[in-house]
Parts: sequence; structure tokens; C-alpha cells
Amino acid sequence: MAERLRRPTMNDVARAAGVSLKSVSRVINDEVGASPETRERVLAAANRLGYRRNDAAHALRRSDGRSASVGLVLEDVSNPFAAVLNRSVERVAGQEGSLVLAVSTNADPDREEYLIHRLLARAVDGLVIMSCRRDHAFLAPEVERGLPVVFVDRPPRRLAGPTVRVANGKGARDATCHLIERGHRRIAFLGDRLGLYTAEERQRGWSRALREAGLTADPELVWRGQADPQQAELAMAAMLDLPDPPTAVFAAQNLLTVGVVAALRHRGAGQRIAVVGFDDLDLAAVVDPPLTVVAQDPEAIGRIAAEAVFAGLAGTPMTKDVVLPVRLVARGSGEIPGPLA
Repeated sequence: MAERLRRPTMNDVARAAGVSLKSVSRVINDEVGASPETRERVLAAANRLGYRRNDAAHALRRSDGRSASVGLVLEDVSNPFAAVLNRSVERVAGQEGSLVLAVSTNADPDREEYLIHRLLARAVDGLVIMSCRRDHAFLAPEVERGLPVVFVDRPPRRLAGPTVRVANGKGARDATCHLIERGHRRIAFLGDRLGLYTAEERQRGWSRALREAGLTADPELVWRGQADPQQAELAMAAMLDLPDPPTAVFAAQNLLTVGVVAALRHRGAGQRIAVVGFDDLDLAAVVDPPLTVVAQDPEAIGRIAAEAVFAGLAGTPMTKDVVLPVRLVARGSGEIPGPLA
């Protein structure tokens, strides 16, 4: 295996430009004291050698201790919701001259803590966290030292910290009411794993809508598990095989919605079983029938969270949760009438 070439240093630039190391440092770090001619010579030499400033070392020398980087902890960066949130945080950070270091926990609480410690070791200026943990007390020393930490989608536990989230319970209730209004009485619920804040809130909203309509939730029509399309497809198929199958489905997570739609398509049931999903999908309007969803705004979630981190760095930390509204986008899949309609 070929040896990796040594990266050029400021000493190399100084020799190539025929100036002092101090002059190179002033130019590279954009400090006063270097003449226009010296600046031009240094930049030309740096470009010729392929020199790049070591930002980690530069951060150690900064008087404010900033690293110009923000840590973003996501459950799965490939999930469309997380991907949009990631881009939104990057946009705000870019405007502030910072980079975003994004990591995926794969829904593993231990991995999440490990990755957060790795980000802290890189002296990130703040953290935006979509957490799968049930205990965030390990972050208390960092918060007490003034590190801006903002949670998204799910609030922290055993730690005081702000969260940017949506009205999960209301969205789930609206979705279920939409189906009840169309005559459905056997409405299945497929949700993310037990103990997850968003999944619990959405199941509560589904249960509340049934209760308010005088309906009883059937345990056979409830499935909770990993947010995986294949698992959701199997769960939906099992419900379709029941003696009294559901006539409608509320899928409370976008990947679960994909699995539900796949199961219905394979059974030829897409035109007779109503579906409402939580969170919009790129192809929701073009599938057959078009998918009714509870739409949230991950772009706004990421933007508000990132702005809160930089506001905290400026001395005005976010102290209250932000709860954003959701909206029901009615399309064909949710309009299929129930047997009693």
C-alpha cells in the first residue's frame, strides 16, 4: 500500500514564499500585520503546495475556544425526515461559518452516547440531537458549562433542555378522526418501538380519537416495532389475515407507511383499505391511490434548532420547547369509505 504523502505545513509555506512563519500565520488566520505583497506571496505558495489550515489546531489557539463546528445526532441519516433536517441544520450552520458533523445512531442508545462523546472530544460548539435514549443525564456537565444542546423530535429525559418538536398527539388524532368520519370502525395502528416519545404520543392520539367516537381499540390491530418497511409489511399482512381485518390503517411513521402500502399492494387491497401515514413522502402524491398523510416540517425543525444553538453561543439560550403544528394532507388513500359510510 502506498504511503500517504505528508501534508504541507506553515513552515513549508514560509520557505516557499520566502517569509517568516509569523507572516504566514497572520495571512492564513486572516490577522492584521501582513502587507498586501506578503499576503499575495503567502497565498500563492499555499495554493501551489496544496496547504490547508488545520482547523482543530486553530481552534485551540482561538481566544473564544470555538471550533466552528456543530454536532448533529440523527437516528438514521438516510431516512427522508432526517435527511431534510440535516440539510436545514447545514444551511444555518453554513451561514454562521460553521460545519456540521452528522452521525447516525442506528436507534442504538449506547451508540448514541458513544457518538456524542466523540463529537464532544472534537470540541463541537453545540449539539442538535434526535435521541433514542431514555437517560441524558450524562450531558448535564456539558450543559452546565454552557454548551448549547437542543433536542429535536423527542425531548430529553433526566436532563433539562429545550426541544423542537411537532404536535404528535394532535396529528395522530386528526388522522384517526379523518378515517372515523369516513365510516371506519376497525382502524389499525402501526407505530415505532415501545418507549419512543413520538410513537407513544401518536398512539395516544389514535386511542383518544377512538375513545371520543365511542370505539374500542382492538389489541389485534395494534403493532409496535422497529421502524422498518419489511417488518411493517409483515405486520400488515398478518392483520389482513385476521377473521375481522381492519378497513383502515394509521401508520405512525414514514418507513412504516411504506411497508403498509407494500402489503396492501401485494394483496390487491390498496383500493379498499384506507391509509393515513404520519410524515409526507416524496412519492405520496403519485402512488395509487395517492397517500393521505399528516405532514410535518423537518426543514423548520432543523432551522429552529440550529438557530437556537447559535443564539446560545451568542448568549441567549433557548429556554422553552417549540411545538410546531402539523397538517392533514387528504389524498386518495384516506378517502376510501368504510363499510358504514
